[in-house]
Amino acid sequence: MPLTIGVIADTHIYGHGARALPVPALDLFRRAGVGLIVHLGDVNIAAVLDELAEVAPVLAIAGNNDDDELQDALPRRLRFSVGTHTMGAIHGDGGRSAKDQVKRAFGGKVDFAMFGHSHVPYLGAVGDTTIFNPGSATDRRWHQHFGVGIVHVTAMNIDPQLILYTDPTHLANIKFEGPSKPLPSETG
Repeated sequence: MPLTIGVIADTHIYGHGARALPVPALDLFRRAGVGLIVHLGDVNIAAVLDELAEVAPVLAIAGNNDDDELQDALPRRLRFSVGTHTMGAIHGDGGRSAKDQVKRAFGGKVDFAMFGHSHVPYLGAVGDTTIFNPGSATDRRWHQHFGVGIVHVTAMNIDPQLILYTDPTHLANIKFEGPSKPLPSETG
């Protein structure tokens, strides 16, 4: 404590495709001083997790588009603690909506729940559980922005920040106060 978590989802990177992790997003995680990265599924190939692990330790869950190796190696959901705070992570496929899936899996059961699948950034709550989707860092689909998350955890608070962008190079403009907290005027 404190711990800063980088959150990323739905990168959809294939071994022979043109899509890659945005270097400015990795640099943002470095500048934020993340001590952990959580990938919320649809990684697609293990090399993505290796690249993220060069920045910080990685927790990841399987998504519906991940290759067979990742489907076998990664859990479908995670529950973990940071200090006294409980957290959950799920991709969000397999139901009517990703938001419904995270509510069903973790609503009222953890303090902070993260999900992906929809590619739509979201920050809200169900009861006492904050739910968070960073969107996709590489494939915005139905949303005007790409997104990643920075979650600052202290003994007293969980402070999630959606970092939205239309061009990854704009991430270089985000300034941090202290070791990890984005200035409010610089995010979203």
